[in-house]
Amino acid sequence: MMTTDTLIPAPTSPLRMREPARFLNEYPEYESTRALDEVRRAEYAHLDRDRHVYLDYTGASLAAGVQYRAHAERLSERGFGNPHSQNPASVASTELVEQARAAVLEHFNASPREYTAVFTANATAACRLVGESYPFAYDNRYVLTFDNHNSVNGIREFARSKRAEISYVPGKGDDMRVDEEALEGALAKRRPGLRGSAGLFAYPAQSNFSGVRHSLGWVEKAQQQGFDVLLDAAAYVPTQPLDLSQVRPEFVTVSWYKLFGYPTGVGCLVARREALERLKRPWFSGGTIQAVSVQGDWHAMAAGETAFEDGTVNFLSIPDVEFGLRWLRGLDVRVIGERVRCLTGWLLYRLSNLTHSNGAPLARIYGPRDTVARGGNVAFNFIDPSGRVVDERLVEREAAAENISLRTGCFCNPGAGELAFNIGRAALRGRIGRRVRSIDDYLRMLKLPTGGAVRASLGVASNVLDVERFIDFAERTYRDQPADRADLPPRDHC
Repeated sequence: MMTTDTLIPAPTSPLRMREPARFLNEYPEYESTRALDEVRRAEYAHLDRDRHVYLDYTGASLAAGVQYRAHAERLSERGFGNPHSQNPASVASTELVEQARAAVLEHFNASPREYTAVFTANATAACRLVGESYPFAYDNRYVLTFDNHNSVNGIREFARSKRAEISYVPGKGDDMRVDEEALEGALAKRRPGLRGSAGLFAYPAQSNFSGVRHSLGWVEKAQQQGFDVLLDAAAYVPTQPLDLSQVRPEFVTVSWYKLFGYPTGVGCLVARREALERLKRPWFSGGTIQAVSVQGDWHAMAAGETAFEDGTVNFLSIPDVEFGLRWLRGLDVRVIGERVRCLTGWLLYRLSNLTHSNGAPLARIYGPRDTVARGGNVAFNFIDPSGRVVDERLVEREAAAENISLRTGCFCNPGAGELAFNIGRAALRGRIGRRVRSIDDYLRMLKLPTGGAVRASLGVASNVLDVERFIDFAERTYRDQPADRADLPPRDHC
């Protein structure tokens, strides 16, 4: 059996000995993930060597040392060239890119007859591909949840330019879950004169703000109402399998560095072939056409995914996706998910039980307080004894001083932030957007005490000591301390 000694290296305080022992009693399933401790020692040794607490897995996962070694070994074995040719170096690159494409479909259990994978720079670029090419029109709609990354929110500008109706579905309650009654109403609504698809419905499988896991059953529900579905899977797939033979959205967006840290600059649009054929790109570029004429003023787009991969793909890094997927498969994403679930439950418990000497809570959590239908990212603010919010910039700065990596802000998810901070529509109406010159202007206009939350997120190399060190930092730094004890620079982002 796993013991406290295997979890916590000596020397340790009595508190750290007592609390992880309780953790093992509360989460005996953690025992089944002990192989990941060996992986951490072998492939992520810098964490313990540098006493680095990494709590930003939703921002980016950490790459294993073996991934970097495999990249260097591959590039040292032979030459690779631009894939758009039949010379030996080009063919070598093309073969590895196509192997990676096949590996992506295999990872998601997606039939190559039904799906293809388009390599992009990241999930954001995948969202833009859909947004700029989707056949929005005056008689169809773009429906999306409040809880969405800005890369999905931004698609509304393409929809608006083509006179499509835009509908947001709100969330409700402390758990910040989507109002399912409102969702059903939004999907059932039809615009007069509709001739084709009802439009596009977009939502995240997992919120990058609150950690809420939204129902994958919404995919089929929306399709039954005539919608195409864009599923943002970027925060979901690092710790959960996604089976596209069972859940079959038209479009899935992914950034690979969120799954296994490396390579950066490579993402994917996994798309059903028939849906991809309905997209109409507003331009063409190198690599995307079969033929083009300057004097004739015409062009013919290439077939399938080729029409969406602008210019030269990142042929030296895309093969690292295949290696990363093999690495993840060897670890077993379900094992990673189980570890993250246990640690998330423990983090929520520990944060919920932090108090000041006067009994007031030290932390305010946004989103679910348990591990039911939620992932491993936890958003919260520290609160001082009088109930004032501790500025998230101060938390980031003081955590960094103790070699703790976390993230602060609204995490490019303004809808979830508005729900968390109870910002109503009335406060946001009018010309406020035109008057905002900085995020601090925005906060002053809305009379908000803070510009965002603190987010701690767990992943493949996390362990219980990471959680305990963070909680120890929180108690030492914020217990019984006033909120306004430091001057801070202006915010440069949300």
